[in-house]
Amino acid sequence: MDLNLKGKVALVMASSQGLGKAVATQLVEEGANVMVTSIDGPNLKVVQEELQALGKGKVAQFEADITKAEDIRSLVQFTRDTFGKIDILVNNTGGPPGGAFDNFQDEDWQKAFELNLLSYIRVIREVLPDLKQSGGRIVNMTSSSIKQPIPNLILSNTFRMGVLGLSKSLAEELAPFNILVHTVAPGRIATDRVAFLDGLKAKKLGITPEEVAEQSRKTIPLGRYGEPEEFAKVVTFLVSDACTYMTGSTVVIDGGMIRSV
Repeated sequence: MDLNLKGKVALVMASSQGLGKAVATQLVEEGANVMVTSIDGPNLKVVQEELQALGKGKVAQFEADITKAEDIRSLVQFTRDTFGKIDILVNNTGGPPGGAFDNFQDEDWQKAFELNLLSYIRVIREVLPDLKQSGGRIVNMTSSSIKQPIPNLILSNTFRMGVLGLSKSLAEELAPFNILVHTVAPGRIATDRVAFLDGLKAKKLGITPEEVAEQSRKTIPLGRYGEPEEFAKVVTFLVSDACTYMTGSTVVIDGGMIRSV
């Protein structure tokens, strides 16, 4: 199947590691030109070189703090200047701190809002002129918590749900421009973020991270954590020409972990 991604321009947020990097890699493999970005400048340069060495699509990088509106504007303009257009936006951020309701004050809630919801809003606003011209694609990465809240992650649980509401609303508003909008919700994917969360839970329970991972695997019908590449393939399908009559969908990539319909 030809995904028709060769020459398309994708902006992939928070793409110096983890799921963002996996998505950027898969898009480059399909011949897309990709802008990778994160706050981690040195690692970002390594990722650019690594992806460029694949010899498929072109890769550029731009260091940006996505909690800052001026950085987002500069990033989007740099992407336009570099590639001439933007066809695809993959929104992604790191997760906020773990903790229960009583652990956080107003400042913590404000930071989580700016990181995990407002950043998505700002990036979408900046790229919309391009997407309206091309009939582009938006994929908003969230978490399985949009289906089933995760204990001790109240900040993430709250603002990931906001992203879902944003996606569903935009899917209808932007349909006349043939812009397709999707939400993807990873479950237990083998990333540094999941390893960190397993470590937090282990400390709280007084057991080892591997014991936590083993407990988690028992709740997953497929019996294992997913690989970042498996997640990235689904996102790549959603932004490709193989997906033309889906919008507003929520795709959970979790090995069957979430039991709800």
